[in-house]
Amino acid sequence: MYTGIVQRVTDIVAVDKKTGLNTLVINFDDTLLNNLTIGASVAVDGVCLTVTTIDNNKVSFDVMQETLNKTTLGLLNAGDNVNIERSAKQGDEIGGHILSGHVEGTAVISQIKESENNYMLYFACPAEWMKYILPKGFIAINGASLTIIDTHATGGFNVSLIPETLRATTFKSKQIGDTVNIEIECQTKVIVTTVERYLQEHYTQ
Repeated sequence: MYTGIVQRVTDIVAVDKKTGLNTLVINFDDTLLNNLTIGASVAVDGVCLTVTTIDNNKVSFDVMQETLNKTTLGLLNAGDNVNIERSAKQGDEIGGHILSGHVEGTAVISQIKESENNYMLYFACPAEWMKYILPKGFIAINGASLTIIDTHATGGFNVSLIPETLRATTFKSKQIGDTVNIEIECQTKVIVTTVERYLQEHYTQ
């Protein structure tokens, strides 16, 4: 479980690409390494991965084919930066919203609007997601818990980023056309799906 509060932006040291499996080697500072063990779960750009090796400050993660297909992790190369969050512990403050690290898929940055003290990102996403994406609802983008500002009939939404979010994440480096990982808020998805199933079972002939 994660909270959607990115703890660190750090760099990919190496990517070992094999058939159906990539191994990411990521640089961790001493704070991120604190009590980290092999088998622990870490969110990398919002994707829950398992620690496979720890070599001083270099931590490795295996990424299987299904994850490569559904996320941006297959696009990563040495030198790229990623958002990192260690898994939450019992008693931790939930500063964002509860995340599983199970990404729905990817969205594309369609527009960026920047003005003094305001930074707005617009995303295009699959139309079938829009029933779960509601104004003022939560969404996780590359592991960061954000509030949806508005939705668009064409199949998309936008969020506004405060300066601290830009400082603490990789969003400032993103450009139009870049893809990001999306985790839809679980409770919203469960409610919508349950209501749809109920209506289908009770009001269709």
